[in-house]
Amino acid sequence: MYGFILFIAVFIIFILIIGIHQKNTNAICVSRRRLEGKTVLVTGGTAGMGLEIALDLAHRGAKVIIACPFEEEGVNARKQIIEETGNEKIVFKLLDLGSLKSVRVFAADILKSEDRLDILINNAGVGVPGDFLTADGMNFIMQVNYYGTFLLCILLLPLLKKTGKPGEPARILLTTSVLHRLGQMDINNLNKTDYWYKLQIYANSKLCLVSVAIELSKRLEGMNVVVNNVDPGAVGTKIFESGNKYVGFFLIVLINFLFKTTRQGAQTALHVALDPKAGEVNGGYFQNCELSKAVKKAYCEKTSKKLWEESVRLVHLSDEELETCFR
Repeated sequence: MYGFILFIAVFIIFILIIGIHQKNTNAICVSRRRLEGKTVLVTGGTAGMGLEIALDLAHRGAKVIIACPFEEEGVNARKQIIEETGNEKIVFKLLDLGSLKSVRVFAADILKSEDRLDILINNAGVGVPGDFLTADGMNFIMQVNYYGTFLLCILLLPLLKKTGKPGEPARILLTTSVLHRLGQMDINNLNKTDYWYKLQIYANSKLCLVSVAIELSKRLEGMNVVVNNVDPGAVGTKIFESGNKYVGFFLIVLINFLFKTTRQGAQTALHVALDPKAGEVNGGYFQNCELSKAVKKAYCEKTSKKLWEESVRLVHLSDEELETCFR
């Protein structure tokens, strides 16, 4: 009994030491850049880390478009951002990344209604809510976290290219996760149900984002648009409640205490969106406000190209659309 109590005490002390170290080494975005006249789009910008990102960019004077599939949440978030920042240039639009039709309607609306897009922050994502196919025939977690985001980035390229200029490129951010290191690039089986553990599907989706960013960065050379991955670290968001509400609540409290709150988790995205030197990087992986390295398998050119081709096929991008987006 004494040995067990001692073990628990040592374990708690160990966890506290980790937490103190983590909290003391969390980086923050130090940029004071103003964004008057700029337009930013934040998917998932209505709650959690995305809302913190949107609030910060609104404080800087940007026109901020926030997007999510829940109208009430979006309306409330828009109201909150305006009240807290005094910035009236806040727009909410519905976007369901789990529907290719919704992504296409949303992108067409943005292309029609906006004359510029300086920064596209792909923050939206899901945890492990379920292992099932969408109406588009794709695994739900994969479609929301990866395929829907992939399609959105490609469709918005004409506006991003129009906005970017030498020395000040338009920026695309993809929100990955440290769990991408557990991902598998088994392209023929990525969309299967009852094949992977749900956590594995999540990890696969985040690895795909890292891999496709590298391939996309090559295709964007000379177009004044850069794309980079952002790993926010362990952040206590409601994404943890997608599996089990009670376990999720415990994890949120623990992670907020030991690792990062949503505001702290937003800092790397803000750094990559605002920092001048980050704007010179294309195809990079950022962690804790610094350029870092993703898992080695993410840099396989053969796999990245194969993933690109399969992604184009699954989201039904035509040759004409690709030509329009990349010419």
